[in-house]
Amino acid sequence: MKTKNKYLIIAGIFNSITFFLHLIGGQLDLVNPMIETTLSIRKSSQLIGAWNMVTIILLATSYVLLSAGFKKKYATNIELIRLIGYLNLSFCLPFIIASFYYGLLVPQWIFFLPIGVFTMLGLKKVENDA
Repeated sequence: MKTKNKYLIIAGIFNSITFFLHLIGGQLDLVNPMIETTLSIRKSSQLIGAWNMVTIILLATSYVLLSAGFKKKYATNIELIRLIGYLNLSFCLPFIIASFYYGLLVPQWIFFLPIGVFTMLGLKKVENDA
């Protein structure tokens, strides 16, 4: 019996938490106030579309990481898991750069960093077990 990959499970849990925070908190904190502004409907709809795309990506990657961690599915798809790890690490950069550029804390990178780190640790475990 294959053992579970606790690092991928942790990454999947962090990813799921980020999904729910994005879904609920983002709607209340960003989307609803944006809809109430004088921003054109075209620009608002494009920003809402992009926001929803991120929500879908977070949901899908949560599923992949948890499935791989529990050895149900995707556990042997190393390239997909690696891509998810690299994406989450790279998602940190715009928020860190914005924090420095605007001189304030844009904390979203704090959510993506552990997902990326635990995904990479999970891949190390897969490589060591092979």
